[in-house]
Amino acid sequence: MKSKDTAHTPKEILHDLQALVVEAETMLSDSVSEHSGEAVENLRARFTAAQERFSELYEGAKKKVIAGAKCTDETIRANPYQSIAIAAGVGLLVGVLVGRRGK
Repeated sequence: MKSKDTAHTPKEILHDLQALVVEAETMLSDSVSEHSGEAVENLRARFTAAQERFSELYEGAKKKVIAGAKCTDETIRANPYQSIAIAAGVGLLVGVLVGRRGK
């Protein structure tokens, strides 16, 4: 397993959840009554639905980020001097604010 400090991608998190469910099913199957088997099936169905929603959200967010990056790139290429001026202004403002906090 990875340490808690490392960042996980959504796909890694999804894989970890799947492994956890498989392990839980294995543990439960050793001492499951027939009624508990129904509960496991219900849990599996709920997990599958959540997994599908997560995948849809991930894909939607990914498309929005890519579209935003493309729009930003086009804007910067269309207005290079204004972009440099804005970046310099923001950098100056952040520098002044950080400088004041340090004193």
